[in-house]
Amino acid sequence: MVGLSQAARNDEPAPTGAAGVRARACRHAAAVLLSTAGTLGALGALAGCSPEGGSGAADVVVQDRALRGELEQQERVGTAHPRDHARELLTLEARAAEGSAERLEALSLRAALLAQLRDRPGHEAAVEELKQWPDASPVRAQVPLALMLARAQWLKVNGELGAGVRLLAGLKEVDAARADPRLLWRATSLLAYMQGDYGEVDASVESGLKALEIARAMNSPWRISNTDATLSFNYFRSQQFDHAKRTVEEGLAAARQDPDPVLMYSIHTVRGIVYSQDTDDKASQQAREQALRYAREAQAPGLQALALGNLADYELRSGNYPRALELAEQSLTMAREAQEISSEILARHNMGIAKIGMRRLEEGKRDVMQAITVDAQREAGSYTADAWLELGTYLEKVEDLPGAVDAYQRSRKLFDVVLRDETRKAVLEAQARYEDQQRQREIRLLNQDNSLKTEQIRTRDLQLKLWAELGGCVLLSGALLGVAYRRIRRTNAALAQTNESLRVQSERDPLTGLANRRHFQQAIAQMTREQGGLRGSLFLIDIDHFKRINDQWGHAAGDSVLVEVARRLRSVLREQDLVVRWGGEEFLILVKSEDPEDARQLGQRLLDQLGGMPVDHGPLRIPISASIGFASFPMAPQDLLLEWERAIDLVDTVMYMAKAHGRNKAYGVAAMVARDRDQLLALAGRIEAAWHQGQVQLVSLLGPVQEGRA
Repeated sequence: MVGLSQAARNDEPAPTGAAGVRARACRHAAAVLLSTAGTLGALGALAGCSPEGGSGAADVVVQDRALRGELEQQERVGTAHPRDHARELLTLEARAAEGSAERLEALSLRAALLAQLRDRPGHEAAVEELKQWPDASPVRAQVPLALMLARAQWLKVNGELGAGVRLLAGLKEVDAARADPRLLWRATSLLAYMQGDYGEVDASVESGLKALEIARAMNSPWRISNTDATLSFNYFRSQQFDHAKRTVEEGLAAARQDPDPVLMYSIHTVRGIVYSQDTDDKASQQAREQALRYAREAQAPGLQALALGNLADYELRSGNYPRALELAEQSLTMAREAQEISSEILARHNMGIAKIGMRRLEEGKRDVMQAITVDAQREAGSYTADAWLELGTYLEKVEDLPGAVDAYQRSRKLFDVVLRDETRKAVLEAQARYEDQQRQREIRLLNQDNSLKTEQIRTRDLQLKLWAELGGCVLLSGALLGVAYRRIRRTNAALAQTNESLRVQSERDPLTGLANRRHFQQAIAQMTREQGGLRGSLFLIDIDHFKRINDQWGHAAGDSVLVEVARRLRSVLREQDLVVRWGGEEFLILVKSEDPEDARQLGQRLLDQLGGMPVDHGPLRIPISASIGFASFPMAPQDLLLEWERAIDLVDTVMYMAKAHGRNKAYGVAAMVARDRDQLLALAGRIEAAWHQGQVQLVSLLGPVQEGRA
């Protein structure tokens, strides 16, 4: 399990070092300061630009500008040594004029550090000072934003992520044109990170893009780099690996424009994470080692704890469990020294996984469960889902299949929340929304074109009338009008056809040509309303080791596999059956038959058809197989109906059982001994145990024997 920087997980994107205070032309300064709603006080700044220079107002502005530079330095490096920098900020507050923008900035930064230190009395005193801000202050309008930020920072550090996300939802009401850009950037960046931790991955990407816009408008490379780091990590969470790599490289380029150890630590930490999916993991290893070097250069125990934890994760992936345990134990020691709960969770988790790899099973499970429990208490849904998934993977490696199935099920339920907007895979929903926006633009262009043609016809009509009145060419005018009206009718018909074509495209997966989730949701919602629940047989299919196919032979080969799988599925099914690309390498099938025996036969045909022959991709022959979960509804023996979402959860669970029990197989639910829907759902939540206890009847099917594997 990997983690981000101390600063990022506890407060905001990792801050960075030495801010150079650069001179600006006076005209440029006036424009910038006026546009940022008086951050320094536009009148004072303009006074400082007088040709005479001298003392008085100009000296005050020079002092303020110098103080601003010191405050930005604190913003960049403060969270690496929070206790020391909180004291320094107190000194800077005393130097700033009462009610000034500089004092507000110093107080806001100090509140963040007090939150990181979990100094409740100090943080509450800072919040109270914000509440008592003088009404006559020129920056009084910025205080509500500063208060919102300070309270959210406290909620974040103390594990109340849901409350923090709801509080920062108030940013929608903030007038960005009038807000202090520093406060707005910190608040928006914090919201992006909290949403990612909380499990609202799609929303976290959108907030990250807003924060990036603010940083770019401020022309601040270190803020751009920090925002790119958070955005890249959230792309990685949402399985947008190409976006993640591109964004982290942009962040590295920005960091090199204005580097310091903490900034470089942050960006290399994220690089280590986003490159961890590559088959050749040298880039990931080098990035993690560089992150540790920069953390040591910054002399920050909290950052070193996270860097050691991430290196331990690398050793786990390499199968070097003793070395991973050694690094994780070092990380735990430093995390406790720095009082960093996030680093301690990471270290504890990696220690447990290392022990499991060394077959110290019960001891390892205990460590991992301690880490998962604390993350769950913090409402860190993304980290909790990742932790369960990793636990399941390593338990499967040591052949603890019941434990692996339980961990996979728990992970899947959390990922259904983390990576689902209406269903699952939030990133695919974001892509669909983008495609919809593109199509809406096309429709608007068509409408504009149609309107233009209508106006042209109207003008032509008026001309024809004039010609008719002047020249008496009534027949000719009528003929021309007839031609014109026929053209507009054809244009309208073409527009309607285009709109319908675009609607159909929005409900089709462009790669495979299958229906997509949007089409399924619309169809199933109407069907279940009419029937009172889902009726028919439902299949969820996952291509085995699909990531390995992409890593070994490239994404083009992976696309060929997806296209061929779609073709094979259609060849087995009837025209009236619904087959959907559910997302990534998963496919969903709904057939009308409610007979469990029909479902069993179809499940076997699907296994045989998918795994019977390799997929041809140029000169390559790629062997594939699939894991399948299926069930027929109403559920025997009591003929119980389920909502379609719960039915998918059930087949998803047995599909993961098939994966945990060796892959290239299918499990089908034939019957569940339940009196009502609630009891059925309770059995579904512990289906493997219920199966062994005789409360659930499962059908187990094997795929074809294969000579080679992808």
